[in-house]
Amino acid sequence: MSDAKTEVLGRIRRALESAPPKTVVVPRDYDHAPLHGPGDVDRFAETVGEYRARVWRVSAEAVPTTVAGLVPRGGRVVVPADLPAAWVGDLDVMRDEPALAPAALDAADAVVTGCAVGIAATGTIVLDGGTGQGRRAVTLVPDHHICIVGAGQIVDTVPQAFARLDPVRPLTFISGPSATSDIELDRVEGVHGPRTLDVVITED
Repeated sequence: MSDAKTEVLGRIRRALESAPPKTVVVPRDYDHAPLHGPGDVDRFAETVGEYRARVWRVSAEAVPTTVAGLVPRGGRVVVPADLPAAWVGDLDVMRDEPALAPAALDAADAVVTGCAVGIAATGTIVLDGGTGQGRRAVTLVPDHHICIVGAGQIVDTVPQAFARLDPVRPLTFISGPSATSDIELDRVEGVHGPRTLDVVITED
């Protein structure tokens, strides 16, 4: 070690000895919101849109026509086995029962699912493999994901979301279409999942 470096480090050590560390109190009252209650649907829609997802706010009755308008004419859609049939109307549907092969999932024009929770603060949709959501591969392999989110499923904060979720279930957090960037910040979409995300919010 050079003499100059030794001198500098010595000065730092001596200075630290004369200034004992202070106890740092970290505030834990940053989230005053209750863990239960309706979330801000407007904020959720705005935040989701900032991730380059497309947002549609419709009545429950308009879900089938909205979904149909997002799928190419004559296109085929993958759906979980227990997805409400009314959501996909007369579309050409491939139900994931028995489990579809990856090639079949990749060939689909879109996948339609529900969700467990939507988080307004972060624009995040959470899937937990529950009713209408299917297994994880169903929402990762197809290039286009259409997700139905009920207004009653939206909460404001992440702590509120975790209060609703079962930690032992397989949780998938989706914040916009799949995207990644290299060291030069060149954005590439669709590498780890769907490159197109449509979020249909039902407000009835």
